[in-house]
Amino acid sequence: MSSCGFWPGGGAIPYAAFYSYAYPEPSGFSQASVKPDAAFCSADFREFILPYDIVRQSEAPDRTLLDFLQSTYEAAANLAKWDRSALERDHDPKKTI
Repeated sequence: MSSCGFWPGGGAIPYAAFYSYAYPEPSGFSQASVKPDAAFCSADFREFILPYDIVRQSEAPDRTLLDFLQSTYEAAANLAKWDRSALERDHDPKKTI
């Protein structure tokens, strides 16, 4: 499973941040290269963290957040050897099944 979300801040992470994790965590996930460079893997929480201020101050906030979410998903999917062609498909809301 690859999961992501937003943390408003408090406790061990006192600032607002986006997070992403994989469960079960595939070997090498915490060392994966993800975008943007300001994202990091928290050893305490076993998840990648991207501070909200990095996204907010970016010249392209949507792209910055999408890069984080896509790169952490790809790290999980590739390291866990998921059958991505079976799991992923293009979605066009104008097409019907």
